Amino acid sequence: MKIVDMLKKEFISTSLRSKDKEDVLSELCSLFAYGNVKFNHSAMVKALLEREKLGTTGIGDGIAIPHGKLADLDDMYIAFGKSEAGVPFEAMDGKPAHLFFLLVAPEQSTGQHLKTLAKLSRMLKDVQFRKRLMEARTSDELYRIISEKDDTC
Repeated sequence: MKIVDMLKKEFISTSLRSKDKEDVLSELCSLFAYGNVKFNHSAMVKALLEREKLGTTGIGDGIAIPHGKLADLDDMYIAFGKSEAGVPFEAMDGKPAHLFFLLVAPEQSTGQHLKTLAKLSRMLKDVQFRKRLMEARTSDELYRIISEKDDTC
């Protein structure tokens, strides 16, 4: 399973503008429209917010991996966004999140969904990887960095 199989360049934002959790989730979901993913935007945001009520997906070190499931999705998709200013995300360390990997999956994809979350977590433990993501300026550069890391994890 490759992260880049679920992440298209169109699903990458180099400069998220949102200032709070709900808005950043909506902004990240909006990226999927650029890849012609068919979904109900408001239902997806609602599912993500419901998941957040179970516990924050802000894992600390400036990272958040929001995720959720929707019945009408045909496949798993990942969006990536970066916020220079940071977004309060109720992270475990109390710091704002700057790097966001959003994973959305069909309801029946439990095993693959968990494996993908685990792989993203492993990738993001690497301080140099996070630093390179923060320093990248273009979607192409971000995609290349993620792809290279994807090959080694």
